[in-house]
Amino acid sequence: MFFLGRVAEIVTDYVLPIAHTEDLNLIDVEFIKEGSDWILRIFLENQAGDLTIEECEKVSRALSAVLDEEDPIDKSYILEVSSPGLERPLKTEADFERFQGELIAVTTYAKIKGEKEFVGILEAYQNNEILLKLKTDKTVKIKKDLIARANLTFEI
Repeated sequence: MFFLGRVAEIVTDYVLPIAHTEDLNLIDVEFIKEGSDWILRIFLENQAGDLTIEECEKVSRALSAVLDEEDPIDKSYILEVSSPGLERPLKTEADFERFQGELIAVTTYAKIKGEKEFVGILEAYQNNEILLKLKTDKTVKIKKDLIARANLTFEI
């Protein structure tokens, strides 16, 4: 059995070829405990941005077969395959480039100008930094390696 902290990494290796076969992009893999249940969540999107239930079912069936055969998780868990939703996480350089001009929420590992949480328009991504225009019309630069979480958001 694999170390618990590596489950998302290992499952990513299994789900990527399945997603690519279905012409889907893998957004994220989470393995978390909610209450007494362990949840393995796979977030996908298609090119049109309207992931269907059928696409989720295909990936779920194919991934379940691989996970049953390889058995990398030594706990009982619930497999969920879905779209990332309205508050889609931003993780890669491509995500930050794609969603320039959009409203995002960012939480950092360390304080920047006395704050760890920011909401604003993603103005740019370059040199491993995002430029975020806050509702106060001030801008803040945040290095990508300081970002604990970034996601699209729909309210200020």
